Amino acid sequence: MECGRKGVRLLPGWFAYCVVNIPTLTMPHKPEIILASASPRRELLLREMGLRFGVVLPTGAEEATGGAAPDVLAIQNAQRKARAVAGHHSEALVIGADTIVVLDGVIFGKPRDLADAETMLGKLAGRRHDVFTGVCITCHQLKTEITFAERTGVWMRALNREQIRDYFTKVNPLDKAGAYGAQEFGELILERVEGSFSNVMGLPVERLRTALEKIGAA
Repeated sequence: MECGRKGVRLLPGWFAYCVVNIPTLTMPHKPEIILASASPRRELLLREMGLRFGVVLPTGAEEATGGAAPDVLAIQNAQRKARAVAGHHSEALVIGADTIVVLDGVIFGKPRDLADAETMLGKLAGRRHDVFTGVCITCHQLKTEITFAERTGVWMRALNREQIRDYFTKVNPLDKAGAYGAQEFGELILERVEGSFSNVMGLPVERLRTALEKIGAA
């Protein structure tokens, strides 16, 4: 399937729709919403949207770290997470998301340890990089998936080793793509952000709201 640009291939399964071509679906009632994520930042963003939802961890969903363009990779990982949960909650509307950081074509996932985190942030320091978040909204009962990816440009301040280590005393980098969190002491490391700030946090709420409203789930 093509989604947004030529050559984008999603994982096989139910009908999938790019966010710009979402069909209007008729739901007899608003389904339960489940967030398929362990991220407290994504929970916070959904609550700020005013949504009522549950959280179920996507057990067994393996995240790929290469083999596709960044936007496609993020969408495919989001699909894996959402489908892992939707298989056990067929009537629910499940939201999966995956965020990756890209610098000069190299994908930065979550660091393995503090040494890896220091190396990552050192490479990002003083440079512009891109943050991609892929989103999958899926429902077994409707046999429908909506997928999209958002891209945000981020300019990082120049940082020396001492500044990076000081930042890590304030923020846990090990659960964050690229070893940093824009919402946690971001003023210490970020110069500016071009695009959706919530996307850098892990969920592009503007596009997510549009998708949920289109299908009558928000």
